Amino acid sequence: MEEARRVSESEGVALNQFINVAVAEKLSALRTEEYFRERGRRADVKRAKRILKRVGRGTPPRARGRTELSGDQPWPSHRPSTRKEIT
Repeated sequence: MEEARRVSESEGVALNQFINVAVAEKLSALRTEEYFRERGRRADVKRAKRILKRVGRGTPPRARGRTELSGDQPWPSHRPSTRKEIT
Protein backbone atom coordinates (compact mmCIF):
# COMPACT_ATOMS: atom_id res chain seq x y z
CA MET A 1 0.00 0.00 0.00
CA GLU A 2 2.86 2.34 0.83
CA GLU A 3 4.42 1.71 -2.58
CA ALA A 4 1.09 2.52 -4.25
CA ARG A 5 0.96 5.79 -2.30
CA ARG A 6 4.50 6.72 -3.33
CA VAL A 7 3.86 5.98 -6.99
CA SER A 8 0.53 7.81 -7.07
CA GLU A 9 2.17 10.85 -5.49
CA SER A 10 5.04 10.77 -7.99
CA GLU A 11 2.49 10.53 -10.81
CA GLY A 12 0.51 13.42 -9.35
CA VAL A 13 -2.78 11.50 -9.03
CA ALA A 14 -4.97 10.54 -6.10
CA LEU A 15 -4.38 7.08 -4.66
CA ASN A 16 -7.94 5.99 -5.53
CA GLN A 17 -7.50 7.11 -9.13
CA PHE A 18 -4.17 5.30 -9.35
CA ILE A 19 -5.74 2.09 -8.01
CA ASN A 20 -8.71 2.38 -10.42
CA VAL A 21 -6.37 2.77 -13.40
CA ALA A 22 -4.19 -0.13 -12.23
CA VAL A 23 -7.22 -2.41 -11.89
CA ALA A 24 -8.53 -1.35 -15.31
CA GLU A 25 -5.15 -2.07 -16.91
CA LYS A 26 -4.97 -5.50 -15.28
CA LEU A 27 -8.50 -6.39 -16.43
CA SER A 28 -7.63 -5.26 -19.94
CA ALA A 29 -4.51 -7.45 -19.93
CA LEU A 30 -6.50 -10.46 -18.74
CA ARG A 31 -9.17 -9.94 -21.41
CA THR A 32 -6.50 -9.58 -24.08
CA GLU A 33 -4.82 -12.78 -22.93
CA GLU A 34 -8.13 -14.66 -23.09
CA TYR A 35 -8.88 -13.20 -26.54
CA PHE A 36 -5.60 -14.47 -27.96
CA ARG A 37 -5.98 -17.82 -26.22
CA GLU A 38 -9.40 -18.24 -27.90
CA ARG A 39 -8.01 -17.15 -31.27
CA GLY A 40 -5.19 -19.66 -30.85
CA ARG A 41 -7.66 -22.48 -30.21
CA ARG A 42 -9.37 -21.71 -33.53
CA ALA A 43 -6.11 -21.39 -35.46
CA ASP A 44 -5.27 -23.67 -38.36
CA VAL A 45 -1.47 -23.73 -38.09
CA LYS A 46 -0.93 -25.90 -41.18
CA ARG A 47 -3.05 -23.58 -43.32
CA ALA A 48 -1.26 -20.50 -41.97
CA LYS A 49 2.13 -22.03 -42.77
CA ARG A 50 0.98 -22.84 -46.32
CA ILE A 51 -0.13 -19.24 -46.80
CA LEU A 52 3.09 -17.81 -45.38
CA LYS A 53 5.16 -20.13 -47.54
CA ARG A 54 3.68 -18.77 -50.77
CA VAL A 55 3.65 -15.07 -49.84
CA GLY A 56 5.96 -13.03 -52.00
CA ARG A 57 6.78 -15.71 -54.56
CA GLY A 58 7.87 -14.02 -57.75
CA THR A 59 7.70 -10.57 -56.16
CA PRO A 60 10.92 -8.64 -55.51
CA PRO A 61 11.28 -7.05 -52.06
CA ARG A 62 10.05 -3.49 -51.70
CA ALA A 63 11.89 -0.62 -50.05
CA ARG A 64 11.30 -0.69 -46.32
CA GLY A 65 8.88 1.79 -44.81
CA ARG A 66 7.55 3.47 -47.95
CA THR A 67 5.55 2.37 -50.97
CA GLU A 68 4.42 3.84 -54.24
CA LEU A 69 0.87 3.90 -52.91
CA SER A 70 1.67 5.95 -49.84
CA GLY A 71 3.81 8.60 -51.54
CA ASP A 72 5.95 10.31 -48.96
CA GLN A 73 3.93 8.96 -46.05
CA PRO A 74 5.40 6.17 -43.91
CA TRP A 75 3.40 3.02 -43.25
CA PRO A 76 0.29 3.80 -41.22
CA SER A 77 0.56 3.30 -37.50
CA HIS A 78 -2.03 2.68 -34.82
CA ARG A 79 -0.36 5.41 -32.79
CA PRO A 80 -0.65 9.10 -33.64
CA SER A 81 2.51 10.60 -35.02
CA THR A 82 4.59 12.59 -32.58
CA ARG A 83 6.97 14.01 -35.14
CA LYS A 84 6.57 17.60 -36.22
CA GLU A 85 5.96 18.26 -39.89
CA ILE A 86 8.45 20.59 -41.54
CA THR A 87 6.77 23.17 -43.75
